[in-house]
Amino acid sequence: MSDVRVIIQRDSEREERVVATGTTTADLFAGDRSIVAARVGGQLKDLAYQPAEGDEIEPVEITSQDGLDILRHSTAHVMAQAVQELFPEAKLGIGPPIKDGFYYDFDVETPFHPDDLKRIEKKMQEIQKRGQWFSRRAVTDEEAREELSAEPYKLELIGLKGSAADAAEGASAEVGAGELTIYDNLDAKTGELCWKDLCRGPHLPTTRNIPAFKLMRSAAAYWRGSEKNPQLQRIYGTAWPTKDELKAYLDFLAEAEKRDHRKLGAELDLFSFPDELGSGLAVFHPKGGVIRKEMEQYSRKRHEEAGYEFVNTPHITKARLFETSGHLPHYMDSMFPPMEFEGQDYYLKSMNCPMHNLVFRARGRSYRELPLRLFEFGTVYRYEKSGVVHGLTRARGFTQDDSHIYCTKEQMADELDNLLTFVLDLLRDYGLSDFYLELSTRDDSDKFMGSDEQWEEATDELRKAAEKQGLELVMDPGGAAFYGPKISVQARDAIGRTWQMSTIQVDFNQPARFELEYTAADGSRQQPVMIHRALFGSIERFFAVLLEHYAGAFPVWLAPVQAVGIPIGDTHVPYLEEFAAQAKAKGLRMEVDSSSDRMQKKIRNAQKSKIPFMVIAGDEDVANGAVSFRYRDGSQKNGIPIDQALAEIADAVERRIQV
Repeated sequence: MSDVRVIIQRDSEREERVVATGTTTADLFAGDRSIVAARVGGQLKDLAYQPAEGDEIEPVEITSQDGLDILRHSTAHVMAQAVQELFPEAKLGIGPPIKDGFYYDFDVETPFHPDDLKRIEKKMQEIQKRGQWFSRRAVTDEEAREELSAEPYKLELIGLKGSAADAAEGASAEVGAGELTIYDNLDAKTGELCWKDLCRGPHLPTTRNIPAFKLMRSAAAYWRGSEKNPQLQRIYGTAWPTKDELKAYLDFLAEAEKRDHRKLGAELDLFSFPDELGSGLAVFHPKGGVIRKEMEQYSRKRHEEAGYEFVNTPHITKARLFETSGHLPHYMDSMFPPMEFEGQDYYLKSMNCPMHNLVFRARGRSYRELPLRLFEFGTVYRYEKSGVVHGLTRARGFTQDDSHIYCTKEQMADELDNLLTFVLDLLRDYGLSDFYLELSTRDDSDKFMGSDEQWEEATDELRKAAEKQGLELVMDPGGAAFYGPKISVQARDAIGRTWQMSTIQVDFNQPARFELEYTAADGSRQQPVMIHRALFGSIERFFAVLLEHYAGAFPVWLAPVQAVGIPIGDTHVPYLEEFAAQAKAKGLRMEVDSSSDRMQKKIRNAQKSKIPFMVIAGDEDVANGAVSFRYRDGSQKNGIPIDQALAEIADAVERRIQV
């Protein structure tokens, strides 16, 4: 038997090893149960892979992102096997790993019930304990069609083959790697076939290597994401390297559920989504309107101080505007269908930038006016598919705090630097502080407009501006807008979730398409650089992020009711009403609870409403010209003179602090 020479690569360490032909990757890492696969020549391989001469092999640990994906995709196979054992008529769709878990789509006659998920999970536990082996097998197209003849969706993927990864989200987990492979689940004792599925792999060695999992929910999903295709049933699950990590994740989900902005929006009477309006279209109630007004007013103030000029543009436009901007050919799927009027097509506004270009072009511009910073709270409309609409965070109608800056090339570097600093400082004022930056660049796709030189220059200037902030910078190849690269500010909230906030995009293309010009100092006509910037992204989405970040307990300056007067007895109501009048005279938002409820019930109501200051008054307070404070955390401060109490509330508002 001959030997082969392999190189084991662990981080920066390289170890050359000579092993017998037929040695598996599992043999190379025997005894290390944390390793679930290997990367060989850049390709992920099962531990059953037998290295060839000169292979460079890097172990893949279960805690790495690749390892987690392998764990979760293997668990998805176990779930699909369990479903077909319990529901033999079920046809298989796609089952890829996703962030924090996995899903699998099934064509079944009746939607899954929560009790079905319990049965499926129990069956999965049985399969896991059997220790079935995941065994990879290459097949030809004809062999795959013959073996999977009873699986119509798999047959469709086989037909698409190399293009299937683009034809359906998650399909790359099954096909598209140059050859077709089937993974057999084999009985650990007899080697008999228990189940099989079309799959690229890799997988864990056995089902026993799945430490902890749980099924989460089921939902309807269209095959390949198109409403024209059959509606399947999707089961979501999660899997983790340890039971402790699974528990921590479930605890995190429970906390996230408590903070769900849709739930809090209803409980705190902030907004709603009336069926009469349609999916993804919100109305803000008075209390939600107060928060939104405060958000907008503070943003306006800061923009005025930074030299922005305010504009307003209409909600609809002729089609030609979006043809000129490039949105119709590049963005049509995300726009509402046109309305025909007076022989022309009109579109609901999906972007503000084309209209801001018209403002710039309305008259001649001089270099002395640049940089020109236009700002608008502009409402736009996007045709989001029903499956992705999600409260305020993914809506069909929303208002962007949209700014477009027109500057010279010489001004671009300083403008990007100042702009990013402005954006981060303003986000910090709203209480977010944990950021990293993402730089989205172009790839080789034909969706991108403009020359390579322009893209290179714009990308380089964005990178320089990002690096000056001293924050982590993550690259996002291919994630740029069709007209230019962008920086996205990613913010982590109170429970560690990441939200994309502000975006800053450099655009050489729209100024050219709209023939925007300014007169330079030498009298020549020059094209400005255009910078797109949405600070909140959208007011609705930012509202939702803050609502979840604060779990509804907004800092005093944003709270719809900043203080509530709670009388110990009915005789103390007039005293608190006078206190409230003084508070309102100082611009504070205060109410007095004069209902017939007992005092403790009033306190509970104020706590449920997450009001920052509960102002309590009884006989002793009235006699001393004072009040008592009860805070949201249950602590209390007694005998505060009225002037001092008013000053404390006003100071919390002025400094935008949490109490």
